Amino acid sequence: MRDELLTIGRFARLCRLSVKQLRHYDDTGLLAPVHVDAGSGYRYYAPEQARDALTIALLREMDLPLAVIARALAAGPEHRARILRAERDRLAERIGRDQARLKTLERLAEGGLPGYEVTLGREPERRLAVLRATCAPAGIGAGVGECVGRLLPALGGAAAAWEPPLWGLYPLDLDERVEIAVGAQVPRGEAVPGLEIVVLPGGLVAETTHTGPYAHLRLAYNALLAAVHERGLRPQAPVREAYLVGPAEAPEEELTTRLVIPVQEGA
Repeated sequence: MRDELLTIGRFARLCRLSVKQLRHYDDTGLLAPVHVDAGSGYRYYAPEQARDALTIALLREMDLPLAVIARALAAGPEHRARILRAERDRLAERIGRDQARLKTLERLAEGGLPGYEVTLGREPERRLAVLRATCAPAGIGAGVGECVGRLLPALGGAAAAWEPPLWGLYPLDLDERVEIAVGAQVPRGEAVPGLEIVVLPGGLVAETTHTGPYAHLRLAYNALLAAVHERGLRPQAPVREAYLVGPAEAPEEELTTRLVIPVQEGA
């Protein structure tokens, strides 16, 4: 059997890894040699272990935690595939966030912060059928997507016609956990099974329009709230977002969102 095994040096060369890496994999329990000489302490590996060694190296380059790699190696083919696909989805989400950050940096490098025109006007009363969700601020996008995914089938199955666009309702201040709502305007007196009815009173509002990715909405909020305070107005919750052009209709550079904040006069 010993003749079929490879010394750690030869195995490292076969896998294009360093001896130090292989020793680390052994020390952390990821990949143990099939034989360790009791007298010399030399490690010996079987050629078929090269596949696991290469898998570990690739996954470590992706910064996967050691515990996840160990679970994947110990799992059967189907379970291993589920573990790796879950990590793939997390990586894709992280890449998406990084791409949005790159676009923000590019936008700032090219022209600094964008300008927004803030106007005051009167908003009519709106009667919305909504779904609510509670999430961390970083998870608002996912929470909205989940609500929309449940909201549209409910609206489609309702007898009453709903009026576009979809609306998002948010608190003025963000905390560790925030309650959000997504809804659509429905006729007075009509109920939609499974959805809560919320009546937004009409009145004085400050508003602006944002064109571009949702990740940049905070720039529009900054301009809107700054204008509210400069004019001596008091903002009221909930903050409203009307999704005039959504992800299903245009690329993210062309998404159009109307931001509306109810305000009251007086300090």
